[in-house]
Amino acid sequence: MLRPILRYGEQPLHGPAAPVARFDDDLQRLIDDMIETMYAAPGIGLAAPQVGVPLRVFVVDLSVGRDPAQLIVLVNPEFIQREGTQLEEEGCLSVPGFNATVLRPSHVVLKGLDREEQMQTFEGTGLLARAFQHEMDHLDGRLFVDRLRGIKRDVIVRKIQKLQRTGKW
Repeated sequence: MLRPILRYGEQPLHGPAAPVARFDDDLQRLIDDMIETMYAAPGIGLAAPQVGVPLRVFVVDLSVGRDPAQLIVLVNPEFIQREGTQLEEEGCLSVPGFNATVLRPSHVVLKGLDREEQMQTFEGTGLLARAFQHEMDHLDGRLFVDRLRGIKRDVIVRKIQKLQRTGKW
């Protein structure tokens, strides 16, 4: 089932997500819905808070559904290592129409549970490292806009506020 994607300014996007305590049918349904929603958007990643569920779950697929082997589902993920830097433009399904250059680690290693509750470890560089950090930020209540400073951030936030006031957000 497609779920609506929350936009910048809506809760629970701006608060930390809670750890998943139970691997039950509701969690499996959430994961299935997140995958379907991510592909339909289309996007390369989606975190549970983006669909209104404040749990530490995200999905990532750089192939946008073209290669099922690339789909990554992580529950209660944690960083093991982050190093290097990359400065690239990124966007977000929760901030449609806006992109900005964001500083991210160029290499990350993280661990988490898959949907069968098995511990998994993933290493990512380049775009995959960026996607992991981006989704982890969502689980901590941060969006890429929150990583911006100065006039670039102010311009985006003001434009979003104007869209909100006019009912177009």
